[in-house]
Amino acid sequence: MTKAAEPIQKVNTKVEEKLSNAEKLWNTRKEKWNKKRILMLVISLLAIGMGVFHIYTAGFGVLPSWQQRAVHVLWALLLIFLIFPFRKGKSFGYIDILFVGITIVTGWYMLAGAEGIQARQGNVNDLDMVYGTLLLVLVLEATRRTNGLLMALIGLFFIVYIFFGRYFPGILAHPGARYGKMIDQMFNSTLGVFSAPIYVSSTILILFVIFGAFLMKSGGGQFFTNFAFGALGNKTGGPALSAVGSSALVSTITGNGAANAAITGSFTIPLMKKMGYSKKFSAAVEAVASQGGQIMPPIMGASVFIMAEALGVPYIKLALYALIPAVIYFLIAGFIIFFHSKKLELEGLPKEALPNPWKVLLKQGYLFLPIVIIIGLMVIGYSPMKAGFYAIFITVILSWIRKATRMGILRVLGAIEDGVRGALTVVAACATAGIITGAVSLTGLGLNFSRFMIDVAGGQTFLLLVMIAVSSIILGMGMPTVSAYVILAVLGVPALVAAGVNLIAAHMFVFYYGVLSGLTPPVAITAYTTAGIAGSNPNATALYAMRIGAGGFLLPFIFVYNPELLLQGGNATTIALAVVSALISSYLFAAAVENYLIYRLNIVQRVLMFGAAAVLIVPGFMTDLIGLAAFVGVYMWQKKAAPEKTGLVQESNAQ
Repeated sequence: MTKAAEPIQKVNTKVEEKLSNAEKLWNTRKEKWNKKRILMLVISLLAIGMGVFHIYTAGFGVLPSWQQRAVHVLWALLLIFLIFPFRKGKSFGYIDILFVGITIVTGWYMLAGAEGIQARQGNVNDLDMVYGTLLLVLVLEATRRTNGLLMALIGLFFIVYIFFGRYFPGILAHPGARYGKMIDQMFNSTLGVFSAPIYVSSTILILFVIFGAFLMKSGGGQFFTNFAFGALGNKTGGPALSAVGSSALVSTITGNGAANAAITGSFTIPLMKKMGYSKKFSAAVEAVASQGGQIMPPIMGASVFIMAEALGVPYIKLALYALIPAVIYFLIAGFIIFFHSKKLELEGLPKEALPNPWKVLLKQGYLFLPIVIIIGLMVIGYSPMKAGFYAIFITVILSWIRKATRMGILRVLGAIEDGVRGALTVVAACATAGIITGAVSLTGLGLNFSRFMIDVAGGQTFLLLVMIAVSSIILGMGMPTVSAYVILAVLGVPALVAAGVNLIAAHMFVFYYGVLSGLTPPVAITAYTTAGIAGSNPNATALYAMRIGAGGFLLPFIFVYNPELLLQGGNATTIALAVVSALISSYLFAAAVENYLIYRLNIVQRVLMFGAAAVLIVPGFMTDLIGLAAFVGVYMWQKKAAPEKTGLVQESNAQ
């Protein structure tokens, strides 16, 4: 009997919910007040205040553009310096007090004199220079605390590059700019710190993060997980397939691969290990699913909102364009898990040990309605900000359908606090991304970099794609996806468009590689998170995650050459053919990766399967026929083989 066939009494599919500061303070209200509890209270009040401000402005109108963005950034900076200490692992200290004080003084100058600061664009005064410099220091320090030293150093590099451009070689060289010009760009205008990334962050992004927190507090995460396990758990490879389904759904809400891996991986990984999967495989599956949630509509993390702003395309349209490639990504991962499970002769979980998916849907399905409502509102013309605003209130109302999910005032305040705290890392990253885009605009680097990449590629589109893919993975390492996307969009996309790549496909290309950098060593944050839970080797886990998520690394090339997968060009027939070809190719590619179809593939069969998967990607009726013929040939070859070949010896699970 395989491990999967052993009786299991109960499958725990509950997503653990952490208490917010507000809830902890209420639960311990009888305890004596000390410095730590006072700090917790201050943080809770500030976070809740920031959340209420953004919910209110979303529903009743934002402040003038520069002021809205300034309030957003300053409030986030204040919370970051209170929550994230100067030295990781240390408590709040004198240096943190200093940064809090500087933030308050800078904020007073900016908000009290907002109209004058904007009026002085092109003619900054001495105080603008002082407070503009302080703001840049605060942003970079906040980024160091929340996103790591690398991201802060990249922001600092671009500031230095503005002044010392004449010392850089070749296409990187530029005449340099005056300090006042830099401050004017970064501080007084909406072309630097307060540019498009912070515009999106201050109006849409934070609202959707707060909405995600409300959905989790109302039990949405548990519903998604229970439904995924109920629907997929009894299939071949069920525990791993369920982990993919639940993690993808929850990650769509959280928008953060590593955070989602920590939430869902705490129960999916031990369950997979219990069912007979290796530590490495279990951790890799969770990493692929958690990271991939950022490419799955409807929410897709923060980057898609910035992409919509850059392209001038409604967010809901971009989500529709992204749907088919995202489905293919998860199908490839699912097929690989399926073939891996067949190879190891691992069965699914017994039905009696799983929640009934139909009962889960009837009992908790209303928790999915807020996402449906968001999509519906945007389809009929509401802005993402308005849709998010209404969805938050609808989530609270729907939570009252059952006592178990009911959100009282404390849970509502906790959701607001959790949402704001969850957004702080991205706010800091967006502010630094604004510094980078401002520097690129001021120095003309974007145009020069595009020309350089095209020249090096020698006019070969495929080589250019490979270069930008590698650059995207390197630039994205250790960064939040939103930061990686913004940098790649200003540097890589113009080169792709100049080479004739469809504009939507070009943006999606760099977006995908920015997401997938979370799986690639040596800084595979999501894979390292799951490796820690599984107790497996981090780099080995990351490499295995790249294998399971291999489809994600190939998909951007596929939709560049087949933009129909992004619903770009073609008619209904050509789009349908492209989708069917891609789905069949996904199945064959997964079989070739796992070296298994009906039984193990020999070397010739494996080469044919890889070849069939490749030619099915190439547009054209003849290439589809060749690919299908190769597949049918391999399938019949295996069917006619001796029956004893299917009796494979189960592999060791210690690998």
